[in-house]
Amino acid sequence: MTDDSPESPHHSTTFLSESATRRWLLASTILAIGLVAGGYLLGDGLKRAHRADRSVTVRGLAERDVTADLATWTIAYSATANDLAGAQASVENDTAQIRAFFKELGFPADAIQPTGANVSQSKDNNGIASFTIRQRMTLRSQDIKRAQDAVRRQFELVRRGVILEEGSGMAYTFTKLNDIKPPMVAAATKDARSAAEQFANDSGAEVGSIKGATQGYFTVEARDGDSGGGWGVSDTPYKKVRVVTTVDFYLR
Repeated sequence: MTDDSPESPHHSTTFLSESATRRWLLASTILAIGLVAGGYLLGDGLKRAHRADRSVTVRGLAERDVTADLATWTIAYSATANDLAGAQASVENDTAQIRAFFKELGFPADAIQPTGANVSQSKDNNGIASFTIRQRMTLRSQDIKRAQDAVRRQFELVRRGVILEEGSGMAYTFTKLNDIKPPMVAAATKDARSAAEQFANDSGAEVGSIKGATQGYFTVEARDGDSGGGWGVSDTPYKKVRVVTTVDFYLR
């Protein structure tokens, strides 16, 4: 006959088994809830990280028309004679004609200065020596209109007997680039944001803050296809300043 009293060993074993089962179920439930919550948090964190890493790289352009503020005209001329004194006298006469030309146009005397000279000697087939003196004078002026007028009338120098050699010519330079850099960078950045907003609209996103930016090089070229080199030096006073910036924007 089986003893089912509370004090029997069989009843004690059953009681302990049920208690352990309940503890195991409780622990399993807690573990399951923890795994689900952890998985959700991890997935949500990955989504947030992915959204934070979304960005778009665009370029912004800014251009500005400017007028040169410095005119530099280098005048090269020479004289040749059978003796050094004769060549020197001829060059000095040309120099006087050049100074008179610029004085008549209203330039101050110190606007035109000698910037170089050299003397060479040669002999012809008969052994007769000759001397050549080459001289360079340079005009520097911030009076752009007066400088343009001087260029238009340069053939008056030829009528005065001054023969201009190759290398003579006016160059116009824009020297105030640093004054316009900040507003132009701001304009280029604004242009870049407009491009980013267009991209964001097409992709169903919004433009956030700047992730990173690179300022491009400033270039100063002759405007309207006129001839001339970079950095604002050319034979026309009308320039176009240009800068392109590259900007990374966050998308949200």
